[in-house]
Parts: sequence; C-alpha cells; structure tokens
Amino acid sequence: MERRTMWHLLRCVCLIATINAGMSSFAEAQERLTWEEIKMRFEANNPTLRAGQISVEESQANEISAHLRPNPSLNILADQITPFPGGPSHGPFAYFLPAATVNYLHERAHKRELRLESAQKATGIVASNETDLERNLVFSLRTAFVSTLQAKAVLRVATENLKYWDDVLRIGHDRFDAGDIAQIDLDRLELQRVQYESDAQMAEVNLRTAKLQVLMLLNDRTPVDQFEALGLYEFNDHLPPLDQFRQAAQDNRPDLKAALQGVDKAKSDHQLAVANGSTDPTFGFDVGRNPPIDAYIGASVNIPLRIFDRNQGEKLRTQLDIDRSQKLLDGTQAQVFSDVDSAYALVNSNLILLRPYKARYLNQATRVRETVRFSYEHGGATLLDFLDAQKEYRDTELNYLNLIGSYLIGAAQLNLAVGREVLQ
Repeated sequence: MERRTMWHLLRCVCLIATINAGMSSFAEAQERLTWEEIKMRFEANNPTLRAGQISVEESQANEISAHLRPNPSLNILADQITPFPGGPSHGPFAYFLPAATVNYLHERAHKRELRLESAQKATGIVASNETDLERNLVFSLRTAFVSTLQAKAVLRVATENLKYWDDVLRIGHDRFDAGDIAQIDLDRLELQRVQYESDAQMAEVNLRTAKLQVLMLLNDRTPVDQFEALGLYEFNDHLPPLDQFRQAAQDNRPDLKAALQGVDKAKSDHQLAVANGSTDPTFGFDVGRNPPIDAYIGASVNIPLRIFDRNQGEKLRTQLDIDRSQKLLDGTQAQVFSDVDSAYALVNSNLILLRPYKARYLNQATRVRETVRFSYEHGGATLLDFLDAQKEYRDTELNYLNLIGSYLIGAAQLNLAVGREVLQ
C-alpha cells in the first residue's frame, strides 16, 4: 500500500513538473512589449506611416524637376535639293542648303529659383502632414494599448471576484448541508455566479480585441495569445495648468505648422505667378552653307510681345490663395485651442472622480463587503444585504478601473491635441 502511495506521489510530482515546464516555455514564447517598444515597432513597420514617408520623398523629387533649366532645341535643315527631271545640269545637290539652328529659352525674373522655392515649401507641407498623420496614428495605437491594459485589469478583478464568489458558494453549500440556510438562498447565491462569469468572459474578449488592434497597427502577424502588453495601469495625480498645454500645442502641432507653411507657400506662388508674367526671350544661333557662299553663321532673338496674356488670371488666383490660406490658418489655430481645452477638461474631470475613489471608496467598498459577509455568515444580515454589498463592491471596482481607462485615453487625447507626449 505504501509503495502504491509513493508511486502515485511520484506521478503527481512528474505531472506538476511537466506542467511547470510547459508554462515556462509558453511564458518564454510570449512577446512582452512596453509602450516604448511598441511605439518603436510601429514607427518601423506601420504601412500607412511608411506610405506617408514615401510621399515626402516623392515631393523632394519634385524639387529636382522644379529647378531644371529649359532644354535647348536643335533644328536641322536640308533644303534646295532638286532631284526632279529638268533640274540643274550640275546635279540635284548643286544648290543644296544645309543649316543647323540651336535655340535656348532664357528665363527671366528668377523663375527657376522661385519654382524651386515653391517646391521646397510644398515638401515642407507634405512633411508636416506626414507628421500629423503619425500623430493621429500614434493616438490610435495608444488607445489600443490603453484598452489592452484596461481589459487586463478588468480581467484580473473579474477573476478575483469569481474566485471570491466560489469561496462564498463553498461556505454556502456547507451551511446548506448543515441546515443553516434554505435552498432558495443557495440557489440565489449560485445564480449570482453567472454575473461574475460574464464579467470574466467579456473582459477576455475585450483583451483579445484590443491586442488584435495593436498588432494590426504594428503590421505584426504574431498570434494574439503570444503577445503581451506591459505597462502601469495607473493615473498621475498632477496636472499642469492649461496655459502650459496651449503654448506647447502652438509650438508642436504639425497641422498648425502645415497651415503656417501653406500661407508662406501661397506668397511664394504669387511671386512666381508675377514672374511668369514677364517676357522670356529665346536666343538662337545658326550655322549653314548657302551656295555660292561656302558657309555662314547667324544669331537671332525671339521676344514674345505679351500684350494680351500677362498671366493675369494666375496672379489673381494666387493672390486670393494667400487670403484663403490665412483663413485656414485662423481656423486651424481655433481648432488647436478647442482640442486642448476639451482634452484638458476630460482629464481634469476624470482626476476629480479618481481621487476620492483611491482615497476612500475602494477601501469603503471592501470594508462593507467583508463586514456584511461576516454578519451574513453568522446570521446577523440577510442574503439580500450581502448581495447588495457584493454588488456595490463589484460596481466600485469596475467604475474605478474604467475611470483609469478614461483618464489614460484622455491623456492620450491631450497628447494628440498638443502634438507630443506631455502626459504618460
């Protein structure tokens, strides 16, 4: 009998060792990434972000085209060939006239320099827009990351509540077997377990969904079960004054910078339109042979007479575009302040609610639950009192976790409004 017992113990030890080894290998296979690591992978692998970076390179290629000089033209003439019957007695090439002419358009009023300047400013706008694209994508990534941390925290609390309730049910079954409670009370305790099972299952689904969103933004094909996001799910009680965020937004918002660059480019385009209204002469040089002269050279200048078309329409359009760009800048500035104020109000509102939760409500909910449970198990409180106390504890815990999630999303929104990371 002792040998059989020892054999069973040995099998159990081996089984536990095998399970621990499997869990260790699974933990090693899991990919655990912090926010900084996730952000670095996002910047390297996100296809939308990479496409935006390529658009900047395309705009830089346009600068090369804008600064090119006009190509000269070459005209070759072979004239006065008489191969027809009855022609000159000296043959068809007796009066052959070969000639070659080279023409070159000379651009005046610094047109080429202004084209380059306009193209460079267009590249600056594209680069600012690409930075603004990154700003919005990082907000989406941060939101998915926070949702992952929130789902993990909710899943942990839901699992603890389920475990706690299973302990209550165990005691309830013991009391029912001892005749201390009725069947209806035990049934109500068992039915209450469904709520905690639902909480745990919903948290697990939300966790997988948030992980999938993060992996999608990273363009990562890692199985969702092998991906883990690491980070503190907590709030920072300190919030700097609003004016500090407003000033930071004016200095860092890429869309505001793009609007400023748009006004500057519109002014350059107007200068280019004025320059394009000037006259560009075409210089020519020709060489040839004209019998009985052996050879000759010549020069010419072709000056267009800009009597009717002086680029008036483009001058007017670019002048109006300056005013339009200025109005867009004013609208963007107003939007920046609105974004900062709204995000700041959201963060501040969540902090006002979070402070009493952390200082009082969580401890009060735990104390009330344990006190009512003790009273219920010793006959000093009703089942309804105990269920209400447990519900209050569950609601308080979930509200606290959801408020932290709202705070972190609000912090990400404030970072989005400012244009850089100002709150963790």
